[in-house]
Amino acid sequence: MATDAVAQLADSLAKTQVTEGELSYKGQGRKFDNAQSVEEMVKEIQEFKGLQALRLEGNTYGVEAAQAIAKALETKSEFKYCYWSDMFTGRLRSEIPPALNSLGAALMTAGARLTVLDLSDNAFGPDGVKGIEKLLKSTACHTLQELRLNNCGMGIGGGKILAAALTECYKQSSSQGTPLGLKVFIAGRNRLENDGATALAQAFQLMGSLEEVHVPQNGINHPGVTALATAMQHNPQLRVLNLNDNTFTKKGAIAMAQALKHLRSVQVINFGDCLVRSEGAIAIAEAITEGLPILKELNLSFGEITGEAALLVAQSVEGKATLEKLDLNGNCLGEEGCDAVREVMDGLNMGDLLGSLSDDEGEPEEDDDEDEDDEEEEDDDVEEEDSSVNQVSSPLSVPRPPDASSFLCFPSPDKLLKLGTKRALLFEQQVDVADAGKTAEAFLKISSVYNEEDKDVKSAVLDSIDAILRKAFANPSFQGYNFISSLLVMLGLLKSEDKVKPVRVVPGHLQTLEYVVRQDYFPQDHIAVLEAFMSRHVQALESCSSARNILKSTLEQVRSEN
Repeated sequence: MATDAVAQLADSLAKTQVTEGELSYKGQGRKFDNAQSVEEMVKEIQEFKGLQALRLEGNTYGVEAAQAIAKALETKSEFKYCYWSDMFTGRLRSEIPPALNSLGAALMTAGARLTVLDLSDNAFGPDGVKGIEKLLKSTACHTLQELRLNNCGMGIGGGKILAAALTECYKQSSSQGTPLGLKVFIAGRNRLENDGATALAQAFQLMGSLEEVHVPQNGINHPGVTALATAMQHNPQLRVLNLNDNTFTKKGAIAMAQALKHLRSVQVINFGDCLVRSEGAIAIAEAITEGLPILKELNLSFGEITGEAALLVAQSVEGKATLEKLDLNGNCLGEEGCDAVREVMDGLNMGDLLGSLSDDEGEPEEDDDEDEDDEEEEDDDVEEEDSSVNQVSSPLSVPRPPDASSFLCFPSPDKLLKLGTKRALLFEQQVDVADAGKTAEAFLKISSVYNEEDKDVKSAVLDSIDAILRKAFANPSFQGYNFISSLLVMLGLLKSEDKVKPVRVVPGHLQTLEYVVRQDYFPQDHIAVLEAFMSRHVQALESCSSARNILKSTLEQVRSEN
């Protein structure tokens, strides 16, 4: 029975999904090494009339396979959308540039005019950026509107290469009377640091067309933040600015506040975990008071902001009829400060728009602010000298209170309980359930603290898991099979093409899974696959034999009932 289920899984993954103008092989988890392995795909591409979009994400492609696909694209002049994220799992980094070069050359040969280029979640580093350099400079990208390079490990070098390519593309397109009008730029988790961010800022300033900029978690300190702030002033249509989890300090925050005074279309500001500090927050509050008429979301969480500054931020949103959320959680307001902020928001009839303040760190010691101000110049000099050291050390120097994010980094029963009654909602907001791998990772983190003897912890775990998985499986595009395979890989039960270090399996993982497979949202076609792996004798499960046997029995029961 288990063998049949696995065979059915393979058949299901082999099917393509086709919509008008789009050919999709998304999320099939297949490995294509050579031209022979993509023969059927190549034929479908060649025969697809009016091909505009090709989804290759969620599979892995070798150089020869990519070259064969590229050859098929050479005649597709109507092509516009490259959805090519997560397509090199398990490949040597040296394989990626020639594969990308081939695909890019094909689009140039076809005379394609791209609108979207998505290469996110491909850990190709600076060499990978070189693989798309010619494409980015070509006429194929003169029409580019969205460039998505999230989590690609570009580093400083890759950021500079990318900036130079975008600059050249803008200059060439402008000379032809159709200047590059890039609207969306996404490059989170790329280790751009100050030099990479500064190089890109120059390109952004030149283009002036950006509407969304997302560069979270890039180790950018105030010199890079200041460069980006200057560039943003020249992008008047900017709607979304996300620099979460970089390090502004006072200098960067004040520079960014100055930039905001020049912008009227901004709707979403995410400066959470950016250490804007009180003076920076006051400057940002001033900019909001003076402008930003259609602001919807403002995130200044975990920024070492004190109560007085937070009050000014709260007062600054008065009259913002479009506001949907203000997040000041995790700062240093103290109990009285939190009450005062709530009072201000209630007085503005916006009390329901204020996010939770449950993770407030309390009022700082009396001399803390003064000491920080005195030392900030010295700290900033250290940041400029060695930003890579700062990137590693800064999270350790700023302890974070329990929140969904910090729990997922370092799970503990105490942290889970401290999230309170809204923990399920917090996890829903924190976990990207569109990503099957991240959903599986969150499942294992939360279930690791499961305790059959502690009713409160047990209930908290199951409620949280219910919320995440119910939302995930309710999404028609959620890749359920990828979730199961990711779960098995992380548990050490399935060998991965990528170098994934398995977690240490604990009873809670299997006990929670035993609960999940009995729920109405869990697809029954996954039961046989799980049963097959739970029946295997593997060392990873030896320490949890009792929990495994119970899970195995439940799987058998659920299968027989259906």
